[in-house]
Amino acid sequence: MNFLEDKVVAVTGAGRGIGRSIALDAAAAGAKVVVADYGVGMDGSEPSSDVADAVVAEIKAAGGEAIAAASDVGTMSGGQSVVEAAMDAYGRIDGAVCVAGILRERMLFNMSEEEFDDVIRVHLKGTFTVYKSAAAIMRKQDGGGSLIGFTSGVWALGSVAQANYSAAKGGIVSLTYSAAVGLERYGVRANAIAPVARTRMSENVPMTLAENGDPEDISPMAVYLLSDKSKHITGQVYSVVGNKIAVWGQPKELRAMYNDERWTPEVIDEKLMATVKFERLPFLDMVDEMKRAAAAKETPNA
Repeated sequence: MNFLEDKVVAVTGAGRGIGRSIALDAAAAGAKVVVADYGVGMDGSEPSSDVADAVVAEIKAAGGEAIAAASDVGTMSGGQSVVEAAMDAYGRIDGAVCVAGILRERMLFNMSEEEFDDVIRVHLKGTFTVYKSAAAIMRKQDGGGSLIGFTSGVWALGSVAQANYSAAKGGIVSLTYSAAVGLERYGVRANAIAPVARTRMSENVPMTLAENGDPEDISPMAVYLLSDKSKHITGQVYSVVGNKIAVWGQPKELRAMYNDERWTPEVIDEKLMATVKFERLPFLDMVDEMKRAAAAKETPNA
């Protein structure tokens, strides 16, 4: 079934891994694809369009239509150029999938300003620049459009040595929620995918994951969310790993307490644990496992 027939889709980070798989599957589903990838190394060096060109060649060899765009989506001009490439080549843009990202892993107390800023710029700002440029077109065209951000479970759970990455991924979810509520009236929807897959970025994760998969496991969900079959879905976060797809609950207050007068620390101390209590951060269980594994000289299990 050609889920994306006559659609124009831009995918950032499409030269490798999950982005590449989405670009290939979108093309196979009938879309005209803008393969956007700056083509940098893991350390951010040596930008090249070679990886994007290679994916375009794969798509064309399979009978699809695609063009390459090599620009830094962490800049406003870079994100805009991805959307402009779609408009120049095909006259519209129906979907934008923001996969591009980098890692700069470091404990919070050792993290440099540059390491924090680089990750926020590529992940979070790189999603914003494409969302903004694509939404400006989608809201005026027939059929609206679909925005897809890529997050991670750390957006809600935290991470031991990825404060920058966790902050960026949390920001992407909030940005996607805002896009969903702000653009719904224009027929533009926005959702996020939290993948778990073996990629270049995940190679150095220092633990054995209970669930893992491949980039090819992620792309069908992206194709579905890009298609008209999902026009009723917006403002969602979906986890995708292997043969599992799960939806995250929407954030909400769980319990509340009230006082007849202005609160004091003493009254809060008296009432908090009897009423509101607290919710343990799930990742702290993983921290305990990492401590145990370190003491036993083993690889921790997630």
